[in-house]
Amino acid sequence: MSRLQHRYGYRFAKRTFDIAFSLLVFALFWWLYVIVAIAIKIDDPNGSVFFVQERMGKDEKPFRMYKFRSMYADAEERLAELRDLNEKDGPVFKIKDDPRITKVGRFIRKTSIDELPQFFNVLLGNMSIVGPRPALKRETDLYTSHQRERLLVKPGITCYWQTRMNRDEIGFDEWVDLDLLYINQCSAWADFKLVIQTVGCVLTAQGN
Repeated sequence: MSRLQHRYGYRFAKRTFDIAFSLLVFALFWWLYVIVAIAIKIDDPNGSVFFVQERMGKDEKPFRMYKFRSMYADAEERLAELRDLNEKDGPVFKIKDDPRITKVGRFIRKTSIDELPQFFNVLLGNMSIVGPRPALKRETDLYTSHQRERLLVKPGITCYWQTRMNRDEIGFDEWVDLDLLYINQCSAWADFKLVIQTVGCVLTAQGN
């Protein structure tokens, strides 16, 4: 981290890329935002188009993260009844056939379209294009000191874990190790490779 804090050129280039890439996404895909918003409201009119949730950012600073809503409006209230079905280890909750996901939600998750509103978080400076995925406070409260090191940098839309084809089989400790590997290797070339790999994942619908 000491090395990264003194790399002013890299940090400036990373922030410049974050802003430029986010603006490009908005300019090219504004029509997709509109279509997805309409589809979400038709599928489940009771909820909002966007799902807004507090996540923990760099140095455990909380922020509001935006996603297209992919679950029914009462999804958070139904979480407790599904906890025993959790398929992940560590503090993360995830099940393959989550009954809270809507029909449109399954499609936008599979194609990673649900992540598009996070480019707004990038513009705000809460997130970066590349970085560890943002965690919930209930998850970070259970972190070990080693796991907490993934909070030393801004969270990102994509990361090493996100681009792994077998990511559903990766345990939480290995997930953390991948995040720490990125932090140790932070460079423009590493970011560029991860962005290209992420585009490939999106085009081949490897989301979940």
